[in-house]
Amino acid sequence: MNTPVSVFWFRRDLRLHDNAGLYHALKGPHPVLPLFIFDRNILDDLKNPQDARVTFIQNTLESLKTELESRGCSLLVYDGKPEQVWQELLQKYKLAAVYTNHDFEPYAIDRDAAVQTLLAERDIPFNTYKDHVIFEKDEVLKSDQTPYTVFTPYSKRWLEKLSSRYTEEGAIDKISFYLSSYPVEKHEGNYLKINPLPMPSLADIGFQPTSIAFPPTSVARGLIRSYDKTRDFPAIDGTSRLGIHFRFGTISIREKARAARELNAIFLNELIWRDFYSQILAHFPHVVGHPFRPQYDKVPWRDAPGDFAQWCEGRTGYPIVDAGMRQLNETGYMHNRVRMITASFLTKHLLLDWRLGEAYFAEKLLDYDLASNNGGWQWAAGCGTDAAPYFRIFNPTEQMKKFDPEFKYIRRWVPEFGTPKYLKPMVEHVFARERCLATYKSALAG
Repeated sequence: MNTPVSVFWFRRDLRLHDNAGLYHALKGPHPVLPLFIFDRNILDDLKNPQDARVTFIQNTLESLKTELESRGCSLLVYDGKPEQVWQELLQKYKLAAVYTNHDFEPYAIDRDAAVQTLLAERDIPFNTYKDHVIFEKDEVLKSDQTPYTVFTPYSKRWLEKLSSRYTEEGAIDKISFYLSSYPVEKHEGNYLKINPLPMPSLADIGFQPTSIAFPPTSVARGLIRSYDKTRDFPAIDGTSRLGIHFRFGTISIREKARAARELNAIFLNELIWRDFYSQILAHFPHVVGHPFRPQYDKVPWRDAPGDFAQWCEGRTGYPIVDAGMRQLNETGYMHNRVRMITASFLTKHLLLDWRLGEAYFAEKLLDYDLASNNGGWQWAAGCGTDAAPYFRIFNPTEQMKKFDPEFKYIRRWVPEFGTPKYLKPMVEHVFARERCLATYKSALAG
């Protein structure tokens, strides 16, 4: 193709509306060809040929392709390693510029640097934009320009910054500058006009469809209004289930933050946590594989593969732990309160390495996000950014009584609960708690 074109590269931003990088691409001087790459560097590490996340991406891409073709464009989809794909694109198209959105995961940083270098050799600009968070790496810093490492002061500064550029200061019905949408639709005439392009099937990329159901992108406003009252009770439909959509960018974080700011401060707080863990990963990449607090590398984790297998399978003898693990294994989802309980149980009751649990969640969760998953597991293990040290140890029985008092969630996932068939607890709580405290104390004193 001799016509100069810009390419917009979809990654974790799989939508046409309110998409920062796509907006800037379409505003540019050249027609825009949308691209997605099924990255073999990622896919080849997936263990399950029915990985539901791949089906989710495939379904989303099919919808995007249909939308684009209704506008006279199409979606170019490759299956390969990004650098090799870009080498091919450079041969096939006259590239004027490349647009995409930021990603702060370590692999993504290396991938983008390699692609940028490749393009720079041909004087092709590689333009990236903030899109999947409200505030990214260096936007919310302490007064000395260093990153926050504790959530509460970070969240206060985050909220102050959000309020700093209202169109009318303090007016609740006005949109913060930082929550404004990108009006992609104003520039839809700048998509490259081409015939429909072929797209690889799931089978073509080595995967099979899943039977797991995906949550919708919309949530009732009433659910968000009552979120602070319902979010901790796994038996009721009290959470948004939007995690997978935030992960793959099928919804706009700005739109949801605007609604949260209007409807429920606690829901907005959950979005602040996303930003917090994203900037922790960006500033402290050692958290991938190592504790945020290095001294916790001294904790002597038990080597007990049998115990880990029981936890994975939901056979611990603690009903709320087992319910959570079985929900995860069957649906790719686990209620957030139960995520904390199961993670605490693995690290504190069983004294098993948090990295084992982190990797298992990474394999199973539909909404897996490196920054949030890592942050949550380090929080549970006591080695992360949390201001409270290691001695927080959830009592699974008391957690069950408090958050599932009628055992509705338990009975849904552990039908043998209350019968002779149900397992005895694999470890006694008081013993486990004392062992954990002694182990951590000894390790950190050394």
